[in-house]
Amino acid sequence: MANGSVAAPEIARPGLQWFNVPAPLSLSTLRGRVVILDFWTEGCINCMHIIPTLRRVEERFPEQVVVIGIHSPKFANEKNADSVKDAIRRYEITHPIVHDPEMTIWRIYGVRAWPTLVVIGSDGYVLGAIPGEPDPDRLIEAIANLVGDLERAGALRPARLELHPLEEPAGRFLYPGKLKRVPGRDKRWALADGGHHQIVLLGDDGAEMARFGSGKAGFEDGPAATACFTRPQGLIASSDAIYVADTENHAIRKIDLATGAVTTLAGTGLRGRPLSAPQPARTAALASPWDLELQGERLFFANAGTHQIGVMNLNDGTVARLAGSGEEALTDGPAPIAAMAQPSGLALSEDGTNLYLADSESSAIRTVVLSEQPRLVTLVGAGLFDFGWINGEFGRARLQHPLGVACNGHRLLVADTYNSAIRELDLDARLVSDFDGGRFTCIDPVCVPMKEPAGIAIDSPDRILLVDTGNHRIDEYRPGAGTYRTWSR
Repeated sequence: MANGSVAAPEIARPGLQWFNVPAPLSLSTLRGRVVILDFWTEGCINCMHIIPTLRRVEERFPEQVVVIGIHSPKFANEKNADSVKDAIRRYEITHPIVHDPEMTIWRIYGVRAWPTLVVIGSDGYVLGAIPGEPDPDRLIEAIANLVGDLERAGALRPARLELHPLEEPAGRFLYPGKLKRVPGRDKRWALADGGHHQIVLLGDDGAEMARFGSGKAGFEDGPAATACFTRPQGLIASSDAIYVADTENHAIRKIDLATGAVTTLAGTGLRGRPLSAPQPARTAALASPWDLELQGERLFFANAGTHQIGVMNLNDGTVARLAGSGEEALTDGPAPIAAMAQPSGLALSEDGTNLYLADSESSAIRTVVLSEQPRLVTLVGAGLFDFGWINGEFGRARLQHPLGVACNGHRLLVADTYNSAIRELDLDARLVSDFDGGRFTCIDPVCVPMKEPAGIAIDSPDRILLVDTGNHRIDEYRPGAGTYRTWSR
């Protein structure tokens, strides 16, 4: 598509569903304003990274620029309009979104990658396309220059859109992420309540004991009531602290359980480049840390935004790459040159020799063998576009965008997110199955199906806690009785 010489193809196409606006938007009605089309899909970490940048554009140019998201799904589950609505709510997207499950707009614009921004001038002609993540400040500057030029030429007709943002679900939790046990005599659990920008401490009965974070998105240290997180997804606990993967702040934080004080251990608040050699943690820029595991003084983190596993040394305060070249791919081998795709869940084996990971964009379960020369090994998964719901031998089994994994001896349990299922990996037999055959009876007064779970914890062989993210709750499974119920919501 030649920049500036081709009229932008229409996006208000028959049969497509729109969100955040009362009716579909035709490009002809937007003449006199700059239009940015954001081609995205809900599970793509790079797409998530540019949402704050687009928000800055909307806030700075509310009448001169219109941002429209074109949801172009990769996974089968992302074709579901309800899943798209949840993603819009989860990331607090208020600009118009058109859901294009068959990717018709993607094709007519010649898009080839997620994310891609297409900029359309006030005359309705395409000015250019930006594949991948743009530099936030440079994009803002470029849009400001464009708006200034058009204003001086008298080519703008500023006007505000009528927006009807989706309502936020009400409840104690909002799109919760990972749940981990807090070591100690009294059994307690820590939950990343991502949608509320908080960490919650729960008793073993599911009752709330404490909350950390003001509930407002931000990046502030301090007392529990005033400190701020931004959509934290993962965590891990020691007997005296909760370590937090503060995902959208690109940081690792620490909560002192004795005082409730929150401090930053790693990250600057800005999205970073791939990790490599050890560097001071406090000045290192991370990229969407999604989950954590702890082994002595080594704090492992899934650096989802650079497709790597990092490690923080709590003794000397440094972070470094453990595994992953930074390329988005599914490639095994020596840890520094192997590749992964958006690692999002971590679980350490009981003997400490394997760090299992849910590699979401490759729909894979993999392990970093923690030897003197670490290696990355794929257990289940075949590639970036190989997914499904297939049981059987590791080589042929398929998952769909898993986000959580838990380890219990010779088996792994997986929160198979986009299949809305719990899957089990038998590490000895090298077989994948539906957890306990998938035959559980709900004993709640009112039962609803599981919806996009993001975390899972094994308390004992007969007690499994699942973070049922899309239903904003935690479920308790009892394999011995074949039952499950809502444990906390």
